[in-house]
Amino acid sequence: MASQEYRIEHDSMGEVRVPADRYWGAQTERSRNNFPIGSGREPMPEEIIRAFAALKAAAARANRQLRPEKMTEEKCAAICAAAEEVRSGALKDHFPLVVWQTGSGTQSNMNVNEVLANRGNAIAGRTLLHPNDDVNMSQSSNDTFPTALHIAAATAIEELVLPALKELAETLRGLEEENRDALKCGRTHLQDATPIRFSQEISGWRASLERDLELIRAAGEPLHELALGGTAVGTGLNAPEGFDRLSAEILAETLGIPFHTAENKFHALTSLDEMVAAHGALKALACDLMKIANDIRWLASGPRLGLGEITIPANEPGSSIMPGKVNPTQCEQVTMVAVQVMGNDTAVSMAASQGNFELNVFLPVCAYNFLQSARLLAESMNSFRGRCVCGIKANREKMAENVSRSLMLVTALNPVIGYEKAAKTAQKAFRDGVSLKEACVELGFLTAEAFDECFHPEQMA
Repeated sequence: MASQEYRIEHDSMGEVRVPADRYWGAQTERSRNNFPIGSGREPMPEEIIRAFAALKAAAARANRQLRPEKMTEEKCAAICAAAEEVRSGALKDHFPLVVWQTGSGTQSNMNVNEVLANRGNAIAGRTLLHPNDDVNMSQSSNDTFPTALHIAAATAIEELVLPALKELAETLRGLEEENRDALKCGRTHLQDATPIRFSQEISGWRASLERDLELIRAAGEPLHELALGGTAVGTGLNAPEGFDRLSAEILAETLGIPFHTAENKFHALTSLDEMVAAHGALKALACDLMKIANDIRWLASGPRLGLGEITIPANEPGSSIMPGKVNPTQCEQVTMVAVQVMGNDTAVSMAASQGNFELNVFLPVCAYNFLQSARLLAESMNSFRGRCVCGIKANREKMAENVSRSLMLVTALNPVIGYEKAAKTAQKAFRDGVSLKEACVELGFLTAEAFDECFHPEQMA
């Protein structure tokens, strides 16, 4: 194995050996050595790195307009070119830092600064950029990480969660249309209830998801406010006037999301309330997905000894010992993802509660949990839709059989014989193992002909 080659980089604390084939610098290397936590399996999310690259390019362009004597055209072009490579994923191996680092994310900000400076210098063919003086111009870690956090969260919602949610809701709408004539037994408290059309049951699932979509959109709007321009403590020290507004406008134009500068930077640097609200909407979606997935696996239970009112796709063998067994595995992955998102919500909430004075220092863990939730929900919904929901088929014969045997059809008799007599009819039918009609006639509450006139299960839905 070839030995690792190194180069010498330096920062304000002195010289550091850095792998020669990597663009990061001294501060990144110090962090890499000082935080051997997570065994490299929990790196700073790629979404945060891409968001950083976008904001660094926007900052360079804003500085080019506002501070042209310092941000030359050549420097701006080099930063933007390097940032585009980072956004494309071409330099992903140059960001080695883990989530478990400084709570402000300072070292990841410097990781981006160093990579953009060194890659920009390579593009320029000479030493042109300094990570602090040029790439970090008019910025601080304290305003860039909250900005990257909002950019990454808003982008994840727009590009991952909402498209997957829309497709799942539309698939349910199609399933709803297919089953408008399928009558089945409704259930409350896991007990038989009055009839319902399968399409009505599906409509409840669909409407829940559509409401979640509305809630997530509404909760995501405050994420469009950016802290960039507040610098160290919210005062905007070392940033030129108008930098905050201009950089936000450039980001909005670049990313197609209506980002704008936060009116109060002291709030933007220390509060994570927007993240809490947005993740709360993701948790609401997780709760509804848990309910829908459980409904589907209950309805598909069996195939002979359960409810068996629907069939779902058989994707893989379900047992290493029981031949022919098939399990509702897509429902199970949805419910596990839902549990993870609910747990993540606690982490996000706890992180948000820990702001002290002019800064919150739980930013990386908030980013990690929020972005994991967004990714998991989107991927889970896409898999659930394609591998389960699209293949749901109603077992109409079983549904009809269950409806005909349901004692709660007796509810149709309430207006005719009253609640107490109807209850006695149901109790006798259950106790004696006879039909509702037989019980009602035997009790003398109605004649057979009168019973048939008022008993129409299909009209109860």
